[in-house]
This record gives sequence, structure tokens and C-alpha cells, in this order.
Amino acid sequence: MNKSGMVAALAVAALVVGLLPSPAVADLTVTVGPSTDPWVGYMNVFELPANGGGYVFGQPWGVPALSSSFDDGAPSVSLGATPLDDPTTDPFWYQNAPGGPGSTDGNKMMEAAMYQEYPAGTLSGETLTFTGEVLSNTLNDAPDRDTYIFIKDFAGDYSSSFSTIIPAPESGPFSISLLVDPGAEGNRHLQFGFMNVGPNVWSDTVAAQGSVVYGPIPEPATLALLSMGTLLVARRRR
Repeated sequence: MNKSGMVAALAVAALVVGLLPSPAVADLTVTVGPSTDPWVGYMNVFELPANGGGYVFGQPWGVPALSSSFDDGAPSVSLGATPLDDPTTDPFWYQNAPGGPGSTDGNKMMEAAMYQEYPAGTLSGETLTFTGEVLSNTLNDAPDRDTYIFIKDFAGDYSSSFSTIIPAPESGPFSISLLVDPGAEGNRHLQFGFMNVGPNVWSDTVAAQGSVVYGPIPEPATLALLSMGTLLVARRRR
């Protein structure tokens, strides 16, 4: 299965709800928040493309297990390749088994989603905009690895969805929006977050696979201060 197929399969397989407070306004804009936000992790597992790319399983996955780390002072969040320390060095997970420290020949494609979710029906008929900034992105430079930014609108039973998904840029701001289906059932689930796709690796090789770091877009007042500082520096150099 190609990567676009894997992206579509996430919409069918995700079954976890991380509830956010109900927003008080229509047409909501959200951004990247700290570790104290209700982040949720989910993993879809596929065969490698060379083995047909078929869907294997999907299940909740701890946020730290997604190779994520937070800098709440920034705030920012970093996402890397999916580490998998299998004490049995199972050939299910590793080509040329046994796997072990230093292994990069993962035998499965991992589709790791890290997101937040609004309670069912909360934003029915409204538009959600997800903004932020890619502070750095080296994950796209690694073979067979990609990272995406998404908003997904699921049916009440998660059996179907529609979405806005973009590849993460190398750097700079992003902004995506989605009009939530005002369906009569009134119980649709809305998710926004990030998704990394690539083969599993042993944990001691995660750093070598690169990572992507996301943060919020600075507030206008912060941008003004930054611009003023740049102007002062420029004046001193004259």
C-alpha cells in the first residue's frame, strides 16, 4: 500500500478519544500546545511496501512511545521515528532477524499519529483552523519517512471520515482548515495533530533518523518585539 493509502487507513482505524474542553466560539483556531494539553497517541501498522503494504493492526499507543518530546518553555513538540525494543527480537518486527540494538531494518511500516480531539458533536457545522510553525524538519530527509499535519472529521463510530492533510514543510508556518460536517447525527469527532510514517527502528537509532519540531506561531506582540530587536541590531551595525 502506498503512503496515501496508509493516510486513508488511519481515518478508519483510529478509535481513541482524547477530550478537549468545549470551545465557546464558532470557527475556532487552535495551535501547538504543551505537554499538559490532552495529547493522544495512536499507531497503525502496515506491511512494508515490498511485502504488499497491507494493513496489519491499529491500537492506542502511548504518546512518549511515539518518540515524542516536549519543550514546554517554548512550547514545542518533537516527533521522531518509531522506536520498538522487542525483547524477543521477533522477525515479525525486524528483517534479517534477530533485531537488536542498532537495528534499522524494521519489518513494518508504522503510521504514528499524535493528536487532540474535541468531544463528539462539539464543532458541528463550524470551521476548525490548525496553525503552527515547523521549527525544524530533518525527518523528511530520511529514506521512506514522511511527516504530515492533519485535521480529521470522523463519523460517530469512526467508520468514515474526511480530512485536510498536508506534508510538513521543511520549515516555516502552516495553517490548515476544515469545515466540520453538520451531519444530522450530531456526534462527529474532530481531531487535529501530526502523523509520522516510516519503518520501525531500535530505540538507539532514533536520533539518526531525524525528527520534526513543531511550535506555535508567535503572538503578534512577540513578533513586533522580535522585529524591533532586529531593527536595533541593524542600527548598531551601521
